[in-house]
Amino acid sequence: MTSLPRLALVLAALAWPAGAAQAAKAPSPALAGLDALYPELEALYRDLHQNPELSQQEEKTAAKLAERLRKLGFEVTQNVGGHGVVALLRNGKGPTVMLRTDLDALPVEEKTGLPYASHVTAQDDTGQSVPVMHACGHDVHMTAWLGTATLLARSKDRWRGTLMLVGQPAEEKGSGARKMLEDGLFKRFPKPDFALAIHNSATAVAGSIEYVSGYALANVDSVDITLYGKGGHGAYPHTTVDPIVLAARTVLSLQTIVSREKSPLEPAVVTVGSIHGGTKHNIIPDEVKLQLTVRTYKPEVRKQILAAIERMVNAEATAAGAPRKPDMVISEGTPATYNDPELTKRLISAVTRVLGAENVREAQPVMGGEDFSEYGLAGVPAVMLWVGTVEPKRHAEARAVGQTLPSLHSALFAPDTERTLRTGITTLTTSALELMGKP
Repeated sequence: MTSLPRLALVLAALAWPAGAAQAAKAPSPALAGLDALYPELEALYRDLHQNPELSQQEEKTAAKLAERLRKLGFEVTQNVGGHGVVALLRNGKGPTVMLRTDLDALPVEEKTGLPYASHVTAQDDTGQSVPVMHACGHDVHMTAWLGTATLLARSKDRWRGTLMLVGQPAEEKGSGARKMLEDGLFKRFPKPDFALAIHNSATAVAGSIEYVSGYALANVDSVDITLYGKGGHGAYPHTTVDPIVLAARTVLSLQTIVSREKSPLEPAVVTVGSIHGGTKHNIIPDEVKLQLTVRTYKPEVRKQILAAIERMVNAEATAAGAPRKPDMVISEGTPATYNDPELTKRLISAVTRVLGAENVREAQPVMGGEDFSEYGLAGVPAVMLWVGTVEPKRHAEARAVGQTLPSLHSALFAPDTERTLRTGITTLTTSALELMGKP
């Protein structure tokens, strides 16, 4: 690789439009070692990509990262809240800054055709053999996290305080952050003054950063509903209470919650993603099962939507003369991710000075979920920033023809590796130095 001493110019040459590099300033000298370090980091990225592990199975992934952090001089504790890793680098008096990465992959069969594509299979929670892929890009998160840790460990003369590295398991299940907190993350270890993370964007051009101030990702609730009827022969429906008709009415009624019960200025989604009932053409079943995903931002809206679902489900069952009250179970709750506005403004100002204003963009909130939100709810000002992953030429071509690019969780998701990693490392390192750097 050609060694280029100024990272801003490297990124500009790799990804940005003509003239954008002029908006970027010289990055911190702490970033000067990235050119030499990059080949090692790309090798790590490929290794992580080829060897993904499912949620709550991240033992080998965690061990790889822990070993590297120990060699950098971090105090490392493993098996926090499962396979979680906590690593501390103390460097005098100053703030404690937490950098979080997620460790887990998804049960997706990779179809990218990359030479380092995953061919891993594993057993899921039900004992079924499933393919495994880093289809959400947690391998990018881990590599940028470790790259940042390496650069900061080698430039301790430029910052003060405690650097806290958290490798979190089970993000895809929405439970890893909560389990680490329950295992004493902020009691056994210093409670951070700030918490930072990055996340891939499958729609933003590689070399760019996007941010959202305030609510950035949604509350996520999974709702399982069982509707009960009175089964019988399909030719004699008058002798039954048909739960399939009841389910059809219920699905349609639920759609009025968002359109008619909530303020149109408050975002929410109620999606019925699964409906199961019956075994044969001419048999009316005894029950039908529905599975819903519910997305909101504000706690009061979340409470209102869930209460409305329960009310409507019970009302429709009563109207149908159902023999018993429906069962409704809410699970997998993940709270909304809220980016602290003051901290967001401060970090974006710092990142913009390095990347250039044309490569830092304000984005819209999305209805996806992330359990990084748990750290903010635990009382720590927190910010998650989006890192673009789409190769610039491909991004431009897709926009020109209105093509939809592979999304996160797609079997075809493949980040533009070097631009993405360099931008992620630059963003995390610059953000940490903004909070911990010496005057």
